[in-house]
Amino acid sequence: MSYEKQVSYQISNTYNVLNEFTQNTKNVWLVFHGLGYLSRYFIRHFIGLNSDENYIIAPQAQSKYYLKDNYRHVGASWLTKEKTDTEIENVLQYLEKVYEVENLKNAPNLIVLGYSQGVSIATRFLARKKLECEQLILHSGKVPSELHPKDFAFLKNTKTTYLYGTEDNYLKKGIIKVEEERMNTLFPYNFEIISYNGGHEFNTEIIEKLSK
Repeated sequence: MSYEKQVSYQISNTYNVLNEFTQNTKNVWLVFHGLGYLSRYFIRHFIGLNSDENYIIAPQAQSKYYLKDNYRHVGASWLTKEKTDTEIENVLQYLEKVYEVENLKNAPNLIVLGYSQGVSIATRFLARKKLECEQLILHSGKVPSELHPKDFAFLKNTKTTYLYGTEDNYLKKGIIKVEEERMNTLFPYNFEIISYNGGHEFNTEIIEKLSK
């Protein structure tokens, strides 16, 4: 008879940063990539921000895989439907360490951004940590169904933006309508929805505008 066991052990994981944190830093970004990214590539979307004023931290999803059959390009996934609860706990423990090492408790003007699958990680971490931030940007993704308005009640002073492309194949019109209604409930304070002509790609132009 076959049955499953479980062990706990310590692992290491990387993350990427862009620019230096100095006395001139005005904004600290905590940004979560989408499915198929590596953080070192995702962080390039933020190169256009003023390097003296913006310090960007991009955590790395732990599960790596080859993106195509030629086994050349590697991507990563935060979670799958397999052992999701355990994997969520692993990810959140990793993010707790990033939070500690980067001293995010004292970060000036903290901006949290999740893109695509990264939306689920950003919102779960905020809800677990009760992490207050100046701005929350949810780009082309969905908030996990287990999260409720009470999980974000502490964000009364946070500007929250939901950003998506009108031609996004992953967010069909019916899904968008439901998600917009749900987010208005989850984030009743300082909430804005921005749509743009485009598909499921990162919109650098709008992100740069939101940072000002």
